[in-house]
Amino acid sequence: MIKALSEIEVITLFVEDISAAKTFYTEVFGLEVIYQDDVSAVVKLNNLMINLLAVSEAHGLIAPAGVAGSGTGARALLTINVKDANAVAAELEQHGVKLINGPVDQPWGRRTAAFADPAGNLWEIAQEISQD
Repeated sequence: MIKALSEIEVITLFVEDISAAKTFYTEVFGLEVIYQDDVSAVVKLNNLMINLLAVSEAHGLIAPAGVAGSGTGARALLTINVKDANAVAAELEQHGVKLINGPVDQPWGRRTAAFADPAGNLWEIAQEISQD
């Protein structure tokens, strides 16, 4: 068991219409928007963030994997906050997990690596890094 994989921080949902998705999560779930730009909106659910990300932007997170069309397959990326992405990535590989990408520093202040479970569900580990 990899103990560092114990805290889900962000669930990323790939969506075609940011505005409609944001309206759904704010009006139906009553969630607060804590970040937004032209391609995403992040809402807060207790200690969990839900990142509503435009499908057009998903490639940067999950390449070389692709995004399934609406209603045809996996449409989410589950993120686990870790202290050391390099160490956890190495531990994942020791357990026979093949990384899809990373670890790589992202422009939003995280060092990430993506991998899939046996059913193809996508996971990401993310380490907070300074943005000096």
